[in-house]
Amino acid sequence: WDTYPVVFAAIFVCGIGGTFHYGYSVSVMTSPSVFIKELVKQTCVQRYGLSLEPWQLSLIWSFTVSIFCIGGLLGSLTAGSLASKFGRKRCLLLNTFVAILGSVLMLLSKTAMSFEMIMAGRFFFGINSGASLAVYPMYVMEIAPRKLKGIVGVFIGSFMSLGKFSGQLLGISELLGTEKLWPWLLGFIGFTGLFQLITLFFLPESPSFLLLDRGDQRTCEKALKQLWGNKDYSREIEEMLEEKAALQSVRSYSVLELIQNKTIRWQLITVAVTFTSVQLCGINAVYFYSFDVFRAAGIPEEKLPYTALGTGLCEFSTVVSCFMIINRTGKTALLFRGYAGMSVTLVFLTITLYLQVSWMPYCSMVLIFLCIVFFAIGPVGVTPSLPGELFAQPFRSAAYTISCSLNWLVLFVVGMVFPILVEKLDYFCFLIFLFSCFICGLYMKFNVPEIKNKTPLEIAAEFDKMHCKPKREDVTEKYANRIISYETKL
Repeated sequence: WDTYPVVFAAIFVCGIGGTFHYGYSVSVMTSPSVFIKELVKQTCVQRYGLSLEPWQLSLIWSFTVSIFCIGGLLGSLTAGSLASKFGRKRCLLLNTFVAILGSVLMLLSKTAMSFEMIMAGRFFFGINSGASLAVYPMYVMEIAPRKLKGIVGVFIGSFMSLGKFSGQLLGISELLGTEKLWPWLLGFIGFTGLFQLITLFFLPESPSFLLLDRGDQRTCEKALKQLWGNKDYSREIEEMLEEKAALQSVRSYSVLELIQNKTIRWQLITVAVTFTSVQLCGINAVYFYSFDVFRAAGIPEEKLPYTALGTGLCEFSTVVSCFMIINRTGKTALLFRGYAGMSVTLVFLTITLYLQVSWMPYCSMVLIFLCIVFFAIGPVGVTPSLPGELFAQPFRSAAYTISCSLNWLVLFVVGMVFPILVEKLDYFCFLIFLFSCFICGLYMKFNVPEIKNKTPLEIAAEFDKMHCKPKREDVTEKYANRIISYETKL
């Protein structure tokens, strides 16, 4: 902290206005759901003289929740190209205005008697979260020195988990989860966005973007000095210049070109597998059944929201604990252990939920918290930063666009299909998620090298070794030649 104070300040500023918004928006809708549904019914009666049927109300509510994913997908698709064109910092600045606009709509929705404003606000929050998930990891991974890149990835997951916990905490009836204050609960992230907007002006642009995309070495060195102080950053400059020399004739790639490029096929598959599995690992199902398990264990109904706080706090504290183990263990190992642990836990959770024995709910409670711990250690702490570590500069924006778009698509599909799975399969729905965790764990074990403290060029060489490709010329020259030859074909 004392060595790189500006770097950690940038991580905090961008995190509280970045992935924090994603986590907060995911969890915040549970508490005020009763008040929002009542607003929908009153609006339809006053405006149209229409009394909604239960299925109609349920449909409007589902759309209000799910439109967040549609906005997230749109934000992910546009963030990569905007970050390449205008820069990481400027893209983050523009993104804060989207969050503030969504917050204003939320705050005015009750006064205006308009549930459509809540839908529009959720859509704008989705755009903001989608762009943040793509640009925030890109920015902080590029401003951090190599020895901090491991824990920087954990910060990304930490703010996401902190957002979830904050949404649960502020939603209790003693704070903002009341009939009078729920618009302030929904619009809270506008204030964190405003905080980011004010403070981000004092932070520099990504040095990597300045040198590799803009070709401005002088401004790059100035940004490094502001971020790292009077440290020796000659090695980092040398690595960036080496990458620039290797890729000097290569422009930034589009999403389609990245998909077609065979030179980085394994990196792309790795990103696709991990970002898909983080939504298919069953954590949402675990949270869904947690109320039933806690209720069966004898916890009073009015105390259940406070018990849910325990699950959010468990995830956040576990992600924070990753700071102490990630540099010793390695990121690939953490992902494998996280998914392997979740696989075993989901097997036993299915069994304990199925067996209706008096003491079984207590076992299920322990397993729920254990599953959250494994999820936080691996998938949450490691996955968000992977595209920035696996891909060189020309591919990075497109890689984040693909990975975040997959994340939003799968989240939307799970949100739509999960209620049907619960209705048809009940507790056995965990077996589907178990399969996803098992496959991802096996893939990480046998197909992905350790990536801790390595450059994208070094990781590309490790992938080549792991998949039995013969050694040829120097890895930097080889990597560049393969990319340039691909461009020549285009």
